[in-house]
Amino acid sequence: MIKLQQVSRIYHMGYHTINALDGVDCTIESGEFVSILGVSGSGKSTLLHLVGGLERPSAGQILIDGKDLGSLNNNDLATYRNQKVGFVFQQFNLMPTLTALENVALPLTLANVTYSERTKRALTALNSVGLEERIAHKPNELSGGEQQRVAIARAIVNEPSIILADEPTGNLDSTTGQSIVELLVNLNAQRGVNIIVATHAIEVANHASRKIRLADGKIIEDRLASTL
Repeated sequence: MIKLQQVSRIYHMGYHTINALDGVDCTIESGEFVSILGVSGSGKSTLLHLVGGLERPSAGQILIDGKDLGSLNNNDLATYRNQKVGFVFQQFNLMPTLTALENVALPLTLANVTYSERTKRALTALNSVGLEERIAHKPNELSGGEQQRVAIARAIVNEPSIILADEPTGNLDSTTGQSIVELLVNLNAQRGVNIIVATHAIEVANHASRKIRLADGKIIEDRLASTL
């Protein structure tokens, strides 16, 4: 379970103060597929960064299965990110000099998993996203959709309980984007992993079982998809 209690994130830029998130309360049950809707600057990415342990809140608590992320030191937070969370970004964020297999295995390398085990698990992850024939290709030899599939394989290789996807279809054409969203839907159904997708696209959000709408750092709508 993911629980945000009066979570705020404030950025100071010179003389300006930006309330990226402003007193957000939200509970996401285990296994939910949730979309976070909003225009640019609404706080979508900030919410994902906080849940993913990439940033710390300025105020409030973020509880993951009852554990307060704010109580973790930097090393424990890094372990949380590596073992519990998978990240998928709009820009793919693949290492250009590594093959698809090596990119997917990278989180396991950081976790000190043996070479044979991380190779086996990376192959399994790539097979699950339909890229078993592209394992030796580097990012510049792959299409945008294939690169995003590699990124998703990398996100699931550690078998995380949470996948955070920030505008995962933003750099893809509509057909390829649809296939990526369907892949996330299948991962949610087959593995029961929490998936939280930040998007401005209603056609992406429509695949989630629940939609949360943000504006100016506040939740203005939170409903099951069937009620929208």
